[in-house]
Amino acid sequence: MRSRPAPAALAVLAALTALAASACAPQEADGTASGPTGPSASNSSATAASCAPAALATKAKGKLTVGTDTPAYAPWFQDDDPANGKGYESAVAYAVAKRLGFTEKDVVWQKVAFNNAFAPGAKTFDFDINQVSVNEDRRKAVDLSSGYYDVRQAVIALKNSPAAKATDLAGLKGARLGAQVGTTSLDVINEQIKPDRPAAVFQKNDLAKSALKNGQVDAIVVDLPTAFYITGAEVPEAKVVGQFEATGGTKEQFGLVLDKGSALTSCVSRAVDALRKDGTLAALEKQWLSDAAGAPVLK
Repeated sequence: MRSRPAPAALAVLAALTALAASACAPQEADGTASGPTGPSASNSSATAASCAPAALATKAKGKLTVGTDTPAYAPWFQDDDPANGKGYESAVAYAVAKRLGFTEKDVVWQKVAFNNAFAPGAKTFDFDINQVSVNEDRRKAVDLSSGYYDVRQAVIALKNSPAAKATDLAGLKGARLGAQVGTTSLDVINEQIKPDRPAAVFQKNDLAKSALKNGQVDAIVVDLPTAFYITGAEVPEAKVVGQFEATGGTKEQFGLVLDKGSALTSCVSRAVDALRKDGTLAALEKQWLSDAAGAPVLK
């Protein structure tokens, strides 16, 4: 997960651009807001009436507070500005807001560190969008919406490293590997590659990229769109070696993060499901993540 391609500079879908134009700039999370607790709401409980803006118990009345990390990287965001509507996750956030009946002036962005988004405890945001993979461990602490992006993890290696020549998982076992802490990228290293030495763990992908560029590690694991961006724009001396198969028959997906037991969960999932069904998510993926084309599958 995390650290970023800037695909071609295309405008967001016209409606989304208008929606984002006057959105509020990010504000710091102060950690003081409280939220509901209890069992997660089911998607089937959401109705048009119960999901109308006036019926939603948001953190600030009449506003939708959306969290994400800083810096906000491409291709998920553009120009480190979540409020501009550019980049896949910024566009998805505004599309969800629109489905819920909020205007561009109603959306308030808030800075939330990646690991804090799904840590136990009450949240200061209504939902957080930050490449957070849906899994059962995280569901113990927070609610997660329906998936808005189907994820593949990928490995990037320095071109002069033996890891760059790997065609299967066995070819990576002897490499010095790294990934960001708390991510499914690190899980892939530990559970699929099972390297001969412990993986290097980094607080942010920026640190992982620096370690790769400086030769401190031979390869790092990130999500596939991020992998193409890093090799194309940030570390050209590296290459995308390949992507990993989904394991256990479960497709990895990114989901929106909400308070545990949030009354908004069913409505937010309902909005995401509608965006998938009507083709909006596919259109935004094609627009912002088109560089994440096929890469060899490592088995």
